[in-house]
Amino acid sequence: MPLYHTLGKIPRKRHTVFKKEDGTLHYEQLFGTIGFDGMSSLMYHLHRPTMVKEVGESIDLSPKAALKHNIKSRLLKGFEVRPEDDFLESRKVVLFNNDVHVSLAAPRKSMTEYFYKNTDADEMLFVHKGKGVLKTMLGDIPFEYGDYIIIPRGMIYQITFETENNRLLIAESYNPIYTPKRYRNWFGQHLEHSPFCERDFKLPENLNPQDAFGDFVMKVKKQGQLHHMVYASHPFDIVGWDGYNFPYAFSIHNFEPITGRVHQPPPVHQTFETNAFVICSFCPRLYDYHPEAIPAPYNHSNIDSDEVLYYVDGNFMSRNHVEQGHISLHPAGIPHGPHPGAYEKSIGKKETGELAVMIDTFKPLKLTQMALDIDDGTYYQSWLE
Repeated sequence: MPLYHTLGKIPRKRHTVFKKEDGTLHYEQLFGTIGFDGMSSLMYHLHRPTMVKEVGESIDLSPKAALKHNIKSRLLKGFEVRPEDDFLESRKVVLFNNDVHVSLAAPRKSMTEYFYKNTDADEMLFVHKGKGVLKTMLGDIPFEYGDYIIIPRGMIYQITFETENNRLLIAESYNPIYTPKRYRNWFGQHLEHSPFCERDFKLPENLNPQDAFGDFVMKVKKQGQLHHMVYASHPFDIVGWDGYNFPYAFSIHNFEPITGRVHQPPPVHQTFETNAFVICSFCPRLYDYHPEAIPAPYNHSNIDSDEVLYYVDGNFMSRNHVEQGHISLHPAGIPHGPHPGAYEKSIGKKETGELAVMIDTFKPLKLTQMALDIDDGTYYQSWLE
């Protein structure tokens, strides 16, 4: 995200002597992207960030396709994914391709026994239920219902929950996750017509450097494998940092919908983008105000993308019989639209209270066995009259 932020103590100039109170040096680390050409942050550690004591077992986390070539529209009952205590074990991939893994998670317990780092992918965690704090090497980010949490690849973190009833929608992106280019000027600042701006972001706070040696378990995801490592010093030993590469959160409730006299296409709801998929937010909004407008979306063909829609709250005006936590999947090449009766019922309506997250991928998605297990099996026939 092209936004500068800083926390803690840093020297006046980069790559210069920065001493501790005892006269020894802090250890500088560049946390960068795209080689040395992308966004980066400079961090200052109490101890070397390279002190690996042990490298243990590895576990293959690569998702397995139960269905590689999907032609059916499907409805997945997301809340049927059972809660589990451990955060990582609770994450269940349901849809995936080479660009993104879409998971559902219902973790009951906080992550306190280990630290986690995903070196493969940026992560988007959408908080459907629950409240807590994302604790990272660059500071803390409190989160609650409706928050998107964006965690750049390589970020070391723990996650703590204040509740046991937690539900997350997770997208692991093998391409960087950014805010849409069309919302920003050539300097990177969000424009006046953007549906959100910089003041809406939750940035890291409460940097609390830990000066400790010991055995600190780190679980690192790399090339689809979860590696178990032990570090000799606490990963959260950073006394200060500055730059552009850091985690942040954004509440779906702060998305300001773009409306018009007639029905607006899905790109007006876009919230994040990558080279391989987009994420959109469908939020409470006034309907189209042309005197003869039809607020329900017109039938449309997904020629270029698989459409994943995660239902969060409210009554979704174009769908019948969808509930919280349901996921609809409309595959590329197959037209879809409002359910029977929804098109007609929308006429004359003034507003909607729906809340949903959409992920549109530019390559087809494969389904795991978990997805097939929670599929209702008949959704593709729900447009029959």
